[in-house]
Amino acid sequence: MKTLARKLRKESTDAERLLWKYLRAHRMAGFKFKRQFVIEPYIVDFVCVEARLIIEADGGQHIEQCAEDQARTGYLESSGYRVMRFWNHEILTDTESVLEYIYKALIKSPLPNPLPEGEGVNTINKE
Repeated sequence: MKTLARKLRKESTDAERLLWKYLRAHRMAGFKFKRQFVIEPYIVDFVCVEARLIIEADGGQHIEQCAEDQARTGYLESSGYRVMRFWNHEILTDTESVLEYIYKALIKSPLPNPLPEGEGVNTINKE
C-alpha cells in the first residue's frame, strides 16, 4: 500500500496539487495534513490525524463508483474520521469556498467523549 501511496503522490491531479498548496506545512489553521495516506484498507487523499478529518478530491470516475465511495466513507467514519468530499471541478473553480468548508470543519470543536463513570459527579456530600 505504501508503494501505491507514493505513486499516487507523484501522479496527483491538478485539483489535488492545488488543494495541497493550501493544506501543506500547517497552512490551514495550523493543522498538519498528510496526503495519499494509508488508512488500511484504503489510501485517502488528505488527512489531518489530529482533527480526525479526511478530505477526498473526487474526479469523474466517482460518478460510477458511488456505492464503493459510500462504503469507503462508512468504514472511515466508523473508524472515527469525518470525511469531506469535493469534486475536482469545485476545487479548481471555487477554491475559496472549499477552503472555507475545510477550515470550518477543522475549527469546529468535536463532541467531547463522555466522562468515565464516576467522574464529573459532585462527591463532596456523597456518602
